[in-house]
Amino acid sequence: MSRAVVLGGGLAGVLAAAVLAGHADEVVLVEGDRYPSGPRPRRGLPQSHHSHVLVAGGARALDALLPGTADALLANGAHLRGLPGDALIYSADGWFRRLHTDAHLISCTRGLLDQVVRRRALGGGDVEVWEDTRVLGLTGDEAVITGVSVSRRGGHAENVRADLVVDATGRRSQSPRWLAAIGAGDVEEVSVATGLAYATRLYQAPGDLAATIPAIMLHPGTAKGQPARGATLFPVEDGRWIVTLTGTRGGEPPTDEQGFADFARSLRHPIVADLMAETTPLGVVRPYRDTVNRRRFFERARLPAGFAVVGDAAVAVNPIHSHGMSVAALGALRLREELARHGIGPSLFAGLQAALAAEAERSWRMAVEQDGERATERVTERAGELAGERAGRDSPPRREPNAFEREIRARLAQAKLSSPRLAAEFFGVQTLICGDTATDKSEIARVLTGQPEPLLTGEEAIGQYPALAAWRRSRFTAASG
Repeated sequence: MSRAVVLGGGLAGVLAAAVLAGHADEVVLVEGDRYPSGPRPRRGLPQSHHSHVLVAGGARALDALLPGTADALLANGAHLRGLPGDALIYSADGWFRRLHTDAHLISCTRGLLDQVVRRRALGGGDVEVWEDTRVLGLTGDEAVITGVSVSRRGGHAENVRADLVVDATGRRSQSPRWLAAIGAGDVEEVSVATGLAYATRLYQAPGDLAATIPAIMLHPGTAKGQPARGATLFPVEDGRWIVTLTGTRGGEPPTDEQGFADFARSLRHPIVADLMAETTPLGVVRPYRDTVNRRRFFERARLPAGFAVVGDAAVAVNPIHSHGMSVAALGALRLREELARHGIGPSLFAGLQAALAAEAERSWRMAVEQDGERATERVTERAGELAGERAGRDSPPRREPNAFEREIRARLAQAKLSSPRLAAEFFGVQTLICGDTATDKSEIARVLTGQPEPLLTGEEAIGQYPALAAWRRSRFTAASG
């Protein structure tokens, strides 16, 4: 009988186990903690209290794996917001106009998403779940993995035979150490620092705005010599909002109540601070600092047969990009495709890790491009070189854009604020539903030769959302009276 063992019971592990249940006679899911009984934060997940959204590409992949999951999330209180049609977005270049595209996101607490997915993925009993089980290492040698060594509920070590072991233990994965212990080759790793910190708090929203509010995103500005600071506000289940404040070195958001409120008030626009002032805080402000983009190139290592790494254990991007859950779903979908093509056996192992890495490539490139600072430029270049080598080509050397190129980029950046075609392309890439960044050439020509549309003021941008605009007018009318 064939057996697969999945290490890590988070989203990536649960989805991998659900996929494997259709191809292995036995599937064991190993989780280091115990699952909560309801839609609450999971103790072993460092980000469980922070903002989580499922972008369109991830939502589609999740529905392909577990049909009806997106509808189940919405039925349990999650919110779907089109981008930028249902989102008030202040980019570094200006406010987006309200435009319809196929891009969207689903916002809810991580506890709700995990619970809905677990029930649908594990409820049939095809996966045996071992909670409170610690992974001690791999068994086998540099040629083939034969299983895994674990300790269940603090007991003695026991070896569990497996034809395939999948590591889904996240950012804290010990796979490089486990592989080294059995004589396997080193795993190359690249890290790109972001300098970013963020802090999050939940709020009970006012009843008239709780569910109707757009998603709100205040992107950091580009003032030289100043820390970049921003904020997001997303509606979640049970009439609540989740607010995350972000800042780079020297501008990290405080974690005390007054400091958190003052930080929101100091941003480029006060809309998030104004909304926070109308709410009831729920719980404490929670900081998060581990925002490094980190990639382990398992696909380049001499991996033993019978072993694979998925999710953040292989490619973990800055959580602020909101890609982690979506990339996990896309990776599980790719795993299913590879299993359908090869089954569990030698032909699967030859190219599986490269196939999984390909699903994370878009997210990795976007994160590195947006987060790479001058202090980490050398590392960023090396990451690009490695990616280019995998594709069989050399990466071009980086250079500074000239004045003409900067002007073109600035005009295109502002054009996407009002061009339906450029906005659809931009948000399609950001939400992982477009696989390429090639731009509509006819639209570029129109933008560069035509008269640019005037930028929206803050009040004009807010005015695109009637409920929000009415609330804002009533608030200021009451204040002036």
